[in-house]
Amino acid sequence: MTVDRTVRDALAARGGVLADVSVLTGGRVAVEPQPFLAQVSLRLDAALAERLPFVLPLEPNTAWEDSSRAALWLGPDEWLVLGPPHAAPEIVAELGRALEGEHRSIVDVSATRMAIELAGPDRFELLASGCGLDLHPRSWHAGMCAQTLFARTQVILHERDDATRVLVRSSFAGYLVDRLLAGRESGRD
Repeated sequence: MTVDRTVRDALAARGGVLADVSVLTGGRVAVEPQPFLAQVSLRLDAALAERLPFVLPLEPNTAWEDSSRAALWLGPDEWLVLGPPHAAPEIVAELGRALEGEHRSIVDVSATRMAIELAGPDRFELLASGCGLDLHPRSWHAGMCAQTLFARTQVILHERDDATRVLVRSSFAGYLVDRLLAGRESGRD
């Protein structure tokens, strides 16, 4: 596999500031960039899900995940498949083989979004500072995902076992980080 080294991480220059969040919050919130996460848009009839080499969640706003891949339900015929950095070409090829001859759309969209992961017990409070979703554990838990707005910016939230993955358009990544930092500041005593 050839990796395009000209691709830039929109948050690379912010790494130090993001690392400081954990220190500043006493470990209550940690922000970790996930650069170059593979992201593949998959559109197909849900009846074809059984042909795939991994599980597609069929229930709205749910996600499936194993150690190297995740599939997020985005709509009745739309999923976002996530994988390790730079693995999108492999995922596209694998899906293409599994769905050969079927009406579908498989597109590498890795360059369109940046991913960060929020961890720590106060991450929900921080997200609630700019998001209208009910993030209380009675409503929001591991294995869920949602397309929503955070501070007027489109994001996809993916709740994992101990962290929340936030996917944001690359051009809004800096703004999202600034807004998260502002939310952290306003939440301090």
